Amino acid sequence: NLDSNEFKLTTPEDSVEARDGDDVTLPCHLSPETSAVDMTIRWFKGTACIYLFKNGQVTERSGYEGRVSLITQELERGNVIHGEQKEEAAVGLRVRGDKCSRTPVMFINT
Repeated sequence: NLDSNEFKLTTPEDSVEARDGDDVTLPCHLSPETSAVDMTIRWFKGTACIYLFKNGQVTERSGYEGRVSLITQELERGNVIHGEQKEEAAVGLRVRGDKCSRTPVMFINT
């Protein structure tokens, strides 16, 4: 059982499929539903951090400006939690016609 301050970072089991050049949403959410407004969120592609959300500010890796974003209004759903916790989850992205699958990883910590 989770205590009142704990949460899990979850993603769908299946990977997301898209064509090269398509806009795609990589779904990821906290369970139980928890506000992520005050959390630090990092998206990684391989070992490179391509997107950072911290203290309400966004930093994008060079070459990714305007290409990656969070749906920030979704961050407020749920109740604010307190304490230190770090979670990690991966979302697979299959690009049709591409031989390799890309797996961005999201880290979130309070």
